[in-house]
Amino acid sequence: MDWVTKKSSFLIIGLLVSFFLSACTSLFKKDEPIKATTNTIAMNNKPEFNINKSDEEWQKELSPEQYYVMREAGTERPFTGKFNMHFEQGVYTCGACGEELFSSSSKFDGHCGWPSFDEEIKEGKIVEHIDNTHGMVRKEILCGNCGSHLGHVFDDGPTETGLRYCVNSLSLDFKSEK
Repeated sequence: MDWVTKKSSFLIIGLLVSFFLSACTSLFKKDEPIKATTNTIAMNNKPEFNINKSDEEWQKELSPEQYYVMREAGTERPFTGKFNMHFEQGVYTCGACGEELFSSSSKFDGHCGWPSFDEEIKEGKIVEHIDNTHGMVRKEILCGNCGSHLGHVFDDGPTETGLRYCVNSLSLDFKSEK
């Protein structure tokens, strides 16, 4: 193959890769959470919680993005959450009710685009619920105090627990140890 043919081949491959990546990244607006195509199991099919507020009350207290993620079981875009690569010492709390959920000592880089933890701060702080949406069977995780959607838990974690709690940053707040 001569120099011109090699150059043309690289140019064509480069253009195709650029087009593909451009098409993939333009599917979502950068400032909006990913919109689910089907709703997750309704909140009224889940157990009772200590805090029970109406949708109107939650809408007044939460930002539209938080409401979508925590009350409608939405998902924020990967690698956009403020706690994805946050490793300060402290406690991660529920963004809706302030309940302590995860210690910073259980946080690790899951390379998935969302904050990852290997265990809850204390047994019972997280409630698991089977999620059959999107053609998959997953374990949805909810705040045990108010029932807000946090994310999902998977059994592919790299630590001795074998768990990876994959949590939306929009579902969390943080209390620093300092």
